Amino acid sequence: MSNVKQVSSGSEVDERLAALLTNANAVRAIASAVEGTIGPKGLDTMLVDRFGEVVITNDGITILTRMEVNHPAARMVINTAKAQEEEVGDGTTTATIMAGALLGEGVNQVARGVPVTRVIEGIRYGVRLAIDLIKEKAIKVAGLDDQLLRRVALIAGREHEDIADLVVGAARMIGPEKLLEAHFKLADTVISEEGAENEVFLGVIVDKERLNKQMPREVREARVLIIDDALEPEELEDEALSTEAGFARYMELQEEFKKNLRKLVELGVNVVLVDRGVDDLAEEVLTDAGVLVLSRVSSRELRKAAEHTGARTIKRTALRKEPDDIARYLGRAERVYEDEKLEQTRLVGGGGKPMATILVGAATEEVVGERERIAKDAASAVQVAFRAGVVPGGGAIELAVGRELAKRRDGAKGMSVYGVDCVVEALKKPLAQIVGNAGFNPLEKVGDVIAAQTRRKRDSLAVNCDSGDIADMLELGVVDPALVKIHALRAAGEIAEAILRIDTIIKMKEQKDQAAAGSSGTSEDFSKSF
Repeated sequence: MSNVKQVSSGSEVDERLAALLTNANAVRAIASAVEGTIGPKGLDTMLVDRFGEVVITNDGITILTRMEVNHPAARMVINTAKAQEEEVGDGTTTATIMAGALLGEGVNQVARGVPVTRVIEGIRYGVRLAIDLIKEKAIKVAGLDDQLLRRVALIAGREHEDIADLVVGAARMIGPEKLLEAHFKLADTVISEEGAENEVFLGVIVDKERLNKQMPREVREARVLIIDDALEPEELEDEALSTEAGFARYMELQEEFKKNLRKLVELGVNVVLVDRGVDDLAEEVLTDAGVLVLSRVSSRELRKAAEHTGARTIKRTALRKEPDDIARYLGRAERVYEDEKLEQTRLVGGGGKPMATILVGAATEEVVGERERIAKDAASAVQVAFRAGVVPGGGAIELAVGRELAKRRDGAKGMSVYGVDCVVEALKKPLAQIVGNAGFNPLEKVGDVIAAQTRRKRDSLAVNCDSGDIADMLELGVVDPALVKIHALRAAGEIAEAILRIDTIIKMKEQKDQAAAGSSGTSEDFSKSF
């Protein structure tokens, strides 16, 4: 847990060590930006842009992706955090903090004279073994009614009980099969609106109002057509329209478009979602027929609506097909209606796959974004906990794995044991930071927990951040998804290894005259800069 050692910058300083120190300090700066947010007593960060816009958040990935960063090593950390967020949706703060600690310990070992390659070997060995230990210690979730899931939602949702209930309710609505789908993300079902009431329902929301107020506000027993295109006649080039044959073709296309519109009405289509614009003629015909039309719907919302209703997206050219063929593209919904207060349209009771929507309300615009981020974290945590189980939270599992790893350090070869030591020390960092944020002495509390876990043979012991006492995290209901811990540790190891392998920092020359320089064959492409 020691900080990166400072080395004098005289001529005797090894160039490689100077590069390591530069990069390690940049990573440490990134870690320090988020470490104050971790744990139940973690505080918020205020992000301010040059226009004075303010975001107040406790969310690690939001802080990392919105802060101004120029150093390439720091950007590597942020890119890894983005990958972590994309994969499991949570744990970016833990990954960043552990990366900073792991890299700092690695640089310290190199400064002591341990070869970089041996440190990297030890880190690889330690991370791999630690991940295996976490998998062994994971507690399986019995099902969607298991109270462990609500505890996961509550911890990831920063003790917001209303959000935890919404997320668990949505998971139960969707069902286990959907949650286990590789490409489905429960977090994508979360939306937030200022002035809305908290709600979870089986259906999807399209953030659009009907095309005009003469169209029906509500349609029951909807037959849904989804057009991944514009609802307009096919276009001709201006040059073609200037000829007699071109104008004749234009009139044919207009007549064909009218025929296609009548075809839709005769098929009983009464809800149409369109990716792009809607022609005036189409608007008039469909309004007269009592069809509810939503235009310029985002691709993401089109996909969700198609999945929920069972519709297949169609291009405008496909409207030439026979009515029976078009009918196969239609979806179904029990009810489609516009919420005029929130300026949205809901599709509920779809005939396709069950799709839940988690609507998180907030009183003010300033709060609504943070509540959405909290709900997304909780949703991601619930999904990955259901997939791969949970482990004791509060830094307990990392400390327990670190103790076990210390016993097995001799399994590494030669000087690579020093790399294993780096992993052991980094695994202490989450607990140390959590108790530090709660106002306790990290060094003292880490020692107390190690002694208690060893004496009582319980991996779930950590610190109650309210009282400072040693407590069983499982009894307190403090649990985290095993996959979040696994990915955080893996990400930290990858960052540390990648940066430790950097031998020299070289600034690239501006590439404006690259072509000219390349033809002469005499220009140098790089200049050193530290």
